[in-house]
Amino acid sequence: MRQFKDDKIPGWFHSTVGQEAAIVGACLALRDDDGITGTHRSHGHPIGKGAHLDALMAELMGKEGGVCKGRGGSMHFADNSVGIISESGVVGGGIPLATGCAFSAKLRSVDQVTLCFFGDGAVNQGTFHESLNMASLWKLPVIYLCENNGYAMTTTVAQSHGQPDIALRAAGYGMPGVTVDGQDVSAVYEAAAQAVTRARAGEGPTLIVANTHRFDEHNFGLVIPREPYRSVEEVEAHKRERDPILLCRTVLLEEGINEKSLIAIEDEVAQAVKEAVQFALANPMPQPETLSDYMFNSPLQVITTSRLGWRGINRHGTDAQKLAATPSSHIQMTYLEALVQAQMEEMDRDERVVLMGEDISVHGGAKLIERFGNNRIWNMPISEGSFTGLGIGAAINGLRPIVDLSGASFVYLASDQIINQASKLRYMTGGQIHIPIVFRCCMFSVGSEAAQHADRPYPFFMNVPGLKIISPTSAADIKGLMKSAIRDGDPVLVFEDARLWALKSDVPTDPDHVIPIGKADVKREGRDVTLLAIAGAIRPTMEAVDALTEENISVEVIDPRTLKPLDHEAIKMSIAKTGRLVIVENGHRVCNVGSEIAAVMAEEAFDLLKRPILRLSAPDIHVPFSPSLEKDFFPTKDHIIAAVRLLL
Repeated sequence: MRQFKDDKIPGWFHSTVGQEAAIVGACLALRDDDGITGTHRSHGHPIGKGAHLDALMAELMGKEGGVCKGRGGSMHFADNSVGIISESGVVGGGIPLATGCAFSAKLRSVDQVTLCFFGDGAVNQGTFHESLNMASLWKLPVIYLCENNGYAMTTTVAQSHGQPDIALRAAGYGMPGVTVDGQDVSAVYEAAAQAVTRARAGEGPTLIVANTHRFDEHNFGLVIPREPYRSVEEVEAHKRERDPILLCRTVLLEEGINEKSLIAIEDEVAQAVKEAVQFALANPMPQPETLSDYMFNSPLQVITTSRLGWRGINRHGTDAQKLAATPSSHIQMTYLEALVQAQMEEMDRDERVVLMGEDISVHGGAKLIERFGNNRIWNMPISEGSFTGLGIGAAINGLRPIVDLSGASFVYLASDQIINQASKLRYMTGGQIHIPIVFRCCMFSVGSEAAQHADRPYPFFMNVPGLKIISPTSAADIKGLMKSAIRDGDPVLVFEDARLWALKSDVPTDPDHVIPIGKADVKREGRDVTLLAIAGAIRPTMEAVDALTEENISVEVIDPRTLKPLDHEAIKMSIAKTGRLVIVENGHRVCNVGSEIAAVMAEEAFDLLKRPILRLSAPDIHVPFSPSLEKDFFPTKDHIIAAVRLLL
């Protein structure tokens, strides 16, 4: 606290003073190989689990020697060496992750337990209820420990809970709910030990509510712009009568531990803290050139800023063009069959690959269920946010999940976990966490689905660092890229257009044939205009190209296949030949993939362009239900032909 007041600790600082017994008592019941997830009030949990003070203090100061290399800071400690999976600055964000870690332990048949800390405010989050339901449903070895300090920032439990007895909520999910004195370390230990024994025996989760007190403000530096939400007398009474350290000290003295021994322990702790502060103050800050370190597990160029122009182009061709040739051994199959085949081959290849989602058999998964059974294929409750988080936690703890979100519009419900957990945790933990996970999203854009089921949400995720996004257009490409996504060490979103499902093409039979993420494909070579088609826009694009060919107009068609990272070099190579670019996609016009491509080409290939870049897309209007309104909503063959003619 002194270091924060002396401006040595930047950002926000959430003290755990007053809540030590709840943390220490629970952590004492765990083994070294058990894991914990925590909260924004994250300093006490790592100490309770045995983390080194030097690295924790250095992280508080944002130093290179911090446990997370200065990437996480006060609210986001993680130390995999002692089982601290992650602490979450998002209220309730760690609850699905802990559930997923326990899910992985159960599937891998190890008797590992996960302990999930959260505050009373998180009990009102949907992730709490959804996660407890799944944990109870499958008897997962997880313990949910609510540190109930009575206040969610400034809002009391009475003001925000229809049922203030939090432990009663456990009954709704068929698990024990236990309330303990969170200031009594022995009481917390006994409750946690019973819950751990129950979890290791395969009997499922337990909810423990430790009623405790936060002695300090929500965070240091917080100014309450109204009357205090709690009185000074209330806080001082808790400090005087309910300080967990003083209570424990009294018990130890009563049990025969002499004062001298206790003073020696206190001196030892004070010295350890002093040395940790000295270590942190002497430690260097991270260097600017390390900014992009820890972004990805699998190698990938991180986009910063550049202006390459003509000089950045490989005139001798790209890897994308070299990949365009079809291997000699192949069979004909549909897009959907190829996608299912990719999952089947990867599940055969790697027993860590599991598939989870809603109504899996409806979207091509019947063959997978028949082949792999219920231990590898998991039908989930309608809880997109939490089963996505469960998948992320399972990925952190040794599995390689494919999370099938069914309709792409449902990805919004899962976006908190994808963005705040999957995309960020590797970076924020200084590379300690790996998240090999695939999110499959099917786009049903036409067929009178109407706006809530017809979204193309891929642009939404383009602005999120730490994610890879693919949207291939052929059966061969979806198979090769899906296999790459499953083998990748980072989170990958797969956006497939359902209008492509029935299309047939030659697909490699080699189970090890993969297509690298980040490589575009030249679908047809040409000299006059470059047409770049994204996802389902490939169908009207190819129809337009066939018609233009009859007019002796030569069009080159580029399928980016990967939307993030985009293969800028392949696009520039094509523009170098044609001097003209038309981008066709079904996303809405504002801030879509075409916007990004046009901006980059204007910055880096302006000298190659003979005419302005044209973009065809859906208007900035929601997808209508009526067939008459939907008919020409997305770019059509005629729209594309007109755009090409305009550039010539």
